[in-house]
Amino acid sequence: MPLALSLAGVVGLSLGLLGGGGSILAVPIFVYVLGYGAKEAIAMSLAVVGFTSLVGAWQHARAGNVDGRVAAVFGVVAMLGTYGGARLAAFVSGSFQLGLFAAVMLASAVFMFRDSSSPVEPAPDARPMRLRPVVVEGLLVGVLTGLVGVGGGFLIVPALVVLGNVPMRVAIGTSLVVIAMKSVAGFAGYLGQVDIPWMFVGAFSVTAAGGALLGSWVACFVPQRMLRRSFAALLVVMGTVILYQNRAALVPGGSTVAAQPHAAPVSPR
Repeated sequence: MPLALSLAGVVGLSLGLLGGGGSILAVPIFVYVLGYGAKEAIAMSLAVVGFTSLVGAWQHARAGNVDGRVAAVFGVVAMLGTYGGARLAAFVSGSFQLGLFAAVMLASAVFMFRDSSSPVEPAPDARPMRLRPVVVEGLLVGVLTGLVGVGGGFLIVPALVVLGNVPMRVAIGTSLVVIAMKSVAGFAGYLGQVDIPWMFVGAFSVTAAGGALLGSWVACFVPQRMLRRSFAALLVVMGTVILYQNRAALVPGGSTVAAQPHAAPVSPR
């Protein structure tokens, strides 16, 4: 439990420092460090990231950095996609989910490298939110969240800036609201598919939320470009390793590699 709670703090720090990346860390921690299966890990990460994002969204809302209208439109559509993705997960293997997760990690790294190279915030224009692209993007991000457990902040923020015409700071705060909404829907979709260690998930979530609050404060003193580039490099390494270990589920004729760890899950007590 001490190791698990220490890692929960790391997950929260990531969300607080970078505005995302919590589930990118949570799933590998649950699978490769704490010994849970892929499906259990994805469901648990949705609960943890959902609660932690809600805490971060509350902070941003107090600062006026949440657009309620955009969050309502994008969030509701994304919730539908997330629930559908979570139900769809019953028809694919855990190895496939981890392989897809690794691919998402590598895509996240690309977005982070690009973001750190373009620190200038684009100014929103006077055009209204374009409903159709927002709906399509929300559904796609939602399905991805349900399948692999990622919050999708690296996709939501650019979508809100481009399609919702909102400032970057407001897009980050609004994305946390959307992530919380999607996580609730995705977690509901996994109920009945996997057994959830409720006490352990609760303790992990509370600790991660504390880490997010600390990360939000530390972020005021650390250059974001350096943080994002370092985190992106970590994603490349982790994503490559996980993708290699689960390549049999994604590449026809790939060698069979055990995707599930053999270690016993950490007791929630």
